[in-house]
Amino acid sequence: MNTNNETRKAEAALHDEFLKVWGNPRGWRALTIVNHTTVGIRFMITGGIFFLIGGLLAMLMRTQLALPEQEIIEPKLYDQLFTMHGTVMMFLFAVPVLEGLAMYLIPKMIGARDLVFPRLSAFGYWCYLFGSLILMSSLVLGIAPAGGWFMYTPLTNEVYSPGPNVDFWLLGITFIEISAVSAGIELTVSILRTRTSGMALLHMPLFCWYILVMALMIVFGFPPLILGSILLELERAAGMPFFDVARGGDPILWQHLFWLFGHPEVYIIFLPAAGIVSTLLPVFSRQPIVGYRWIVLAIIATGFISFGLWVHHMFTVGIPQLAQAFFSMASMLVAIPTGIQLFAWLATLWTGRPVYHVPMLWLVGFLFIFMIGGLTGVMLALVPFNWQVHDTHFVVAHLHYVMVGGIIFPLLAGLYYWLPHFSGRMPSDKLARWGFWLTFVGFNTTFLVMHLTGLLGMPRRVYTYPAGLGWELPNSISSVGGFIMAMGIAMVLLDIVLHFRFGRLACTNPWQADTLEWATDTPPQPYNFISLPDCSTRHPMWDQPDLQATIAEGHHRLSEIDHGRRETWGSDPVSGAIREIIHLPGNSWLPFYSALALSGLCISLLIRNYSMALIAMTVSLVLLLSWSWKNGAFLEEDSDSAAKPGYPQLHSRTFNGPGLWGMVVTLLADGALFLSILFGWLYLRIVAPNWQAPETVPLAWQPLLISGVLLTIATFWHHFIVLRLREDRDDHLQGQLWSIAAVGLVHCGVLIWTWSASSLLATQTAHDAVIAVILMYQLFHSGLAVIMTTLQAMRVAYGYVGKAAPYEIAVVKPWWLYTTAVYWLSFMAVIMLPIVWRSA
Repeated sequence: MNTNNETRKAEAALHDEFLKVWGNPRGWRALTIVNHTTVGIRFMITGGIFFLIGGLLAMLMRTQLALPEQEIIEPKLYDQLFTMHGTVMMFLFAVPVLEGLAMYLIPKMIGARDLVFPRLSAFGYWCYLFGSLILMSSLVLGIAPAGGWFMYTPLTNEVYSPGPNVDFWLLGITFIEISAVSAGIELTVSILRTRTSGMALLHMPLFCWYILVMALMIVFGFPPLILGSILLELERAAGMPFFDVARGGDPILWQHLFWLFGHPEVYIIFLPAAGIVSTLLPVFSRQPIVGYRWIVLAIIATGFISFGLWVHHMFTVGIPQLAQAFFSMASMLVAIPTGIQLFAWLATLWTGRPVYHVPMLWLVGFLFIFMIGGLTGVMLALVPFNWQVHDTHFVVAHLHYVMVGGIIFPLLAGLYYWLPHFSGRMPSDKLARWGFWLTFVGFNTTFLVMHLTGLLGMPRRVYTYPAGLGWELPNSISSVGGFIMAMGIAMVLLDIVLHFRFGRLACTNPWQADTLEWATDTPPQPYNFISLPDCSTRHPMWDQPDLQATIAEGHHRLSEIDHGRRETWGSDPVSGAIREIIHLPGNSWLPFYSALALSGLCISLLIRNYSMALIAMTVSLVLLLSWSWKNGAFLEEDSDSAAKPGYPQLHSRTFNGPGLWGMVVTLLADGALFLSILFGWLYLRIVAPNWQAPETVPLAWQPLLISGVLLTIATFWHHFIVLRLREDRDDHLQGQLWSIAAVGLVHCGVLIWTWSASSLLATQTAHDAVIAVILMYQLFHSGLAVIMTTLQAMRVAYGYVGKAAPYEIAVVKPWWLYTTAVYWLSFMAVIMLPIVWRSA
């Protein structure tokens, strides 16, 4: 008995020491929290609120369409409701909620204490919140966008949509996309580099595979929409004609950029939902999932194939028949990896001993709805059928079966499954079942009938319809079903609210799950695990039932906290072998202030007060640079930078820490943006009906060549410095960094002088407008390379960087290489391509 008491006292004392380092502040200082558990919950709660708002907008529209020729909602307001409903559900609810769930679960599932860039997670949340509030304020002000959630041009240009309504969408969504991309970078690097000891890639929970592919799809899939939004805002605010046919643009370019994002977006949302299914089914089937490796291959294949489907949204815009055939086949091909997952799920149910607790009900409902959505998706992939039902309610029904049925049902299954993890209490079985059946019946009543409405010819995006066309009864049934579904969601919310007060306390691992997140306390502590266990199995909680107790008692490694650092393992991306100790930054106001300053920039651009925008941009830059300074390897509170004997070195002593991986993944997203620019340049040259190219290139090639040579010299010089640091040599390091920055600055000056001396007319032709965008893109990257190198020179002077801590200079190196590669690709596209084109 005395031994047990002493063990508990030692455990409590260790817990108190960890809380001193990892604890979350209260009051106003709660805005400084960067812990992934808190940030993930904030994402989910905020997204849930927007889901309710989006659902309310849908109910208003269904009320208007319940009977023919109603005038409950005027046409202009209906268009705003329709646009904001789609925007809220796609951008403000689906992706943020799933990202929030991933942020909450991933570190716990892989045996880490936090995500690898905690302040980036917090920054992403504040960008999401402020961008969403800016966008939603347009609805409150009565000036919401009314061009559809897809914002097709020319309907959304300055001529047909004057005023700030479309600007709210473009600037708000771009701001929100920063959040999504930052989460994609965060999750990718965290999964690859912070798994606990021994957790090889093929030992990861399937949910982690789904999130890894989703995160990489965000990295590659969101930049085209960001670019499209920037180009359309430049056209509206500055008159640069990217989509204006008369001045050499093409509105179809917007559709390409939008659906280059839009169709991967479907799978970006579906994959985490499928990950929930693959996580829960083995638990309630009481056996490991069938075909783990096949499912992993199917997940990866889905990610790749999804980027080749975007044109199937454009079958009716007049694209060539060969392209229609190709994208039709690709659209059907994606059914193969999806089918592999479906058969694996069914085989797991068939060979297991299913227990139908409440989460299992939602999973079975999902399987039914998913099969209907998949079948109608294959139908829409057939070009002749697509021609017949395009822009009808059949497409609306399919979209909701895939997006709502395929996401809401797994998400609610996951919510009920992980609810004891959030609260430490169990949900009510009776209320939960009422919520499920009302939602299931209401959903299918609404959208199954809508297939018939579409086949009868009812177009979508109309605010009313005449009587006598056979649409009255199915529309009335759909509206009734919508209200039944709303009652089901209300029942679910009631159950969740009541359970926090009256739910019975949950025991340890209440569902007898197999994954590592159930080895934490419920609710979890800010540090997740007092000690980090080895994990060389896919089912740690089944293979080691006492794992939660041994972790809490500190029987595993990295249980020291006397150094005052927030630490987690840095592991090999494939094998999971431990490489280094990653020390993480703590709570800070900087993410909040930086996002607030960027929201000020967004509002300034929205009201077109460019002097205020310049001030906001300057403040944002100062805050972000301050963040980079304080977030460096040597934190102010971290004077003792040595690792304990027997442990690997701290990541700041290495050349391959998480920051380097974060930089590379960031540049992958950046590269997707640049390739989208090149795609637009080539597309307009080939397709735009009134493309206007001058006889000679409006930029002088000689100074551009000199500027490129200077940039190349700076890049190779920086590379040489990194090589010398690898040889443990840092002589003249500060002077060399200052010299590199000076060469880069001269390169920027030559580039600016070439632009100012050119004959570019960016507001008169799309040709010159695209070149201007390429120049702005290049100057941004070159200027930032100079700033980063200058900061590194200053950090060398302070003793923060050198051969003992070479980490930060190695992080900057890929930026120089990328900037140089972009410069020469741009030179080939802008200077060399027109010469070859004319001579061909």
